[in-house]
Amino acid sequence: MRQFVLLAHDVPTTPDFSLDDLAGGAGRLDALCRSITASFVLSHGIRESVRVHLVIADELTVVFEGSELRRLNPDERSTAALVRTALAHREEAIGALPAEPSPGVALYRRDLAATLEAVAAEGPVVELHEDGEAIVESGVETLSGAAFVLSDHREVTADERRLLESVVDRRIRVGPRTLHADDAITVVHHYLDTDGYERF
Repeated sequence: MRQFVLLAHDVPTTPDFSLDDLAGGAGRLDALCRSITASFVLSHGIRESVRVHLVIADELTVVFEGSELRRLNPDERSTAALVRTALAHREEAIGALPAEPSPGVALYRRDLAATLEAVAAEGPVVELHEDGEAIVESGVETLSGAAFVLSDHREVTADERRLLESVVDRRIRVGPRTLHADDAITVVHHYLDTDGYERF
């Protein structure tokens, strides 16, 4: 299972935003939707053994499960609609029990700390960061089953940095240039799909 943890600092925690203004009124949800899409979508298919955790404002986490996911299309608007529908059901999430508004989508009352604790229990936690070691030096075996953490258009806060330092096993970079998060996810998939660029 490959997992991705996406930090969404400015996305509203309520569904009161327009699908026509994802870059402004929805706190750059457009960029985050591109990352969700890059995590799952293949040509004419979905990666079933992928899970994405969208941590919104350190308060709520929307989890997308590839093996159950339906109606995920390769466009920002339809992905944003899944997020908005999940937020509309937030009152149904009680304690550790999630709201499950659509197949493969669940909303938890879970902050970043709880989300990282959950993914760390299943495998290594890796931060994708421009200052990390090169992915080709990491080794495929050390990244298999990892949860990869990325921030949105904002840098992580001081509190988030301290939290990440307490749980992250390693920091890696995917190339010599800083990439958008969705492109970095694509590179991670390609590296792991090809056994470290050895199998095509």
